[in-house]
Amino acid sequence: MRLEGKVAIVTGGGSGFGAGIAGKFIAEGARVLIADRDAAGGERVAQALGAHARSVCVDVSNAADVAAMLDAAQDLFGGLHILVNNAGVAHLPQPLEGVGDDDFDRIVAVNMKAIYLAAKAVVPHFKAQRRGVILNIASTAGVSPRPQLTWYNASKGWVITATRSMAVELAPFGIRVVALNPVAGETPLLKTFMGEDTPQMRAKFLATIPLGRFSTPEDLGNAACFLCSDEASMITGAALEVDGGRCI
Repeated sequence: MRLEGKVAIVTGGGSGFGAGIAGKFIAEGARVLIADRDAAGGERVAQALGAHARSVCVDVSNAADVAAMLDAAQDLFGGLHILVNNAGVAHLPQPLEGVGDDDFDRIVAVNMKAIYLAAKAVVPHFKAQRRGVILNIASTAGVSPRPQLTWYNASKGWVITATRSMAVELAPFGIRVVALNPVAGETPLLKTFMGEDTPQMRAKFLATIPLGRFSTPEDLGNAACFLCSDEASMITGAALEVDGGRCI
């Protein structure tokens, strides 16, 4: 019960890493608002997790939606202690000059602007209560980039730098800001990263991971739980790699 009494928002919680994080948080005593643009997916996860989970349909790149997300957490659970910025998108592997404007703008909106909007909405609340944790889901792509994913890589590098800068600025207010850098995992984005989901392509990706497997939602949930718990009260600005050794 490491998160007993805590209220958390998990964006992109309707599938993949977000669902794994939400499930672990519930198991450790938190109440969780699952925010996802896929209303059906978010509700499905919330129903599976029980009475301490609720869902809300949110476009994390829209300021009004993000404000409504915070209001929902306060209305449903009476407050907020943890924000997990997990929602993310990628583009198909291709030469950097081949990525279209629409795909690039979507990467910026979901992977970067969403964190800015969430911070604008949540930080004043955290400052007022003199505590809070913001967890940003970055990626090994921001540390050790793969070719032909340049603009996705760049967005995750931005997340890591934003995490560190936010941590320094918000520390005097009792607010911790941390990040996780997962390697490619068994999530809906895996096929996007690989371009095609074939045994040959999976073997190619796995060959770059010393532990020999993809990350799982459970892996991310376990790491997120630690970083967002009081056990990690002396940790801020860190970007923890959950990558099976890929970045070594």
